[in-house]
Formats: sequence, structure tokens, C-alpha cells
Amino acid sequence: MIHDTMTIAVDFDGTIVEDQYPSIGKPQLFAFETLKKLQEKGHRLILWTYRHGKALDEAVDFCKQNGITFYAVNKSFPEEKFETKYSRKINADLFIDDRNFGGMVSWGEIYQKIIGEESPKADPPKRKKSWFGI
Repeated sequence: MIHDTMTIAVDFDGTIVEDQYPSIGKPQLFAFETLKKLQEKGHRLILWTYRHGKALDEAVDFCKQNGITFYAVNKSFPEEKFETKYSRKINADLFIDDRNFGGMVSWGEIYQKIIGEESPKADPPKRKKSWFGI
């Protein structure tokens, strides 16, 4: 296990769901199950996505329909105020994104690395090739 509890920023398109932006793709295998387990263990989840406006609202609603309500959406904490015309970074202990260097690992592997135990539904490791082809 990495920490007892962490703040984890999670991307939406290509990470929680298949990348079909601006539509919503099918859920990635074990994504919602893993996110629920992380919340049960006390981790704070932040939805960290390129989406905004109606597309963001649709993503948040889709996650709620699948049992996930985020601690914050595109900000470090729920009551955070910031000037949206400036670039900024989310304050999180860990980022889960399909654009990671080396590509996206399986949700089973994510669960094992964070929680430190076998996933209840361990999926075989698979990596999506990154932009670098690695």
C-alpha cells in the first residue's frame, strides 16, 4: 500500500471509460469497482478531466449512476475558487490517467498497487501504448 489514505485524481475519457469524447464510452473493465473500493478504504477521489460544461456534467452524472460521487471535480477541494483563465494543477497524491508515461495499466494492477492486496476481480495486466509507443 502506498499511503493509508490519499487524494487521487482520476481522468475520465480513456481511463474510467473508453475514449469516445465528446460522447461517453463504455466503462473500462473494473474501473467503477476499483474506484468504489478505493473510496471504501477512505481515499478521496477527484475527477480530473479535460471536459467542461455540458460534457463535464454528463461525465459526473454517469459516474454517479455507476456509484461514484467525487470529492471534487477539476479542483483540489470542493470549495476551491480559482481564476479559470489561468492554467493550474490539481493537488493530489496520485494521478490515474491513460496518458501516463508508459500507458494505462489495468484497474486490477492499480488496485493492487494502491491497496496492497489482490483485486476481488483481478483482470490480466494490459498496457495501452503511450504516445511514445512504449
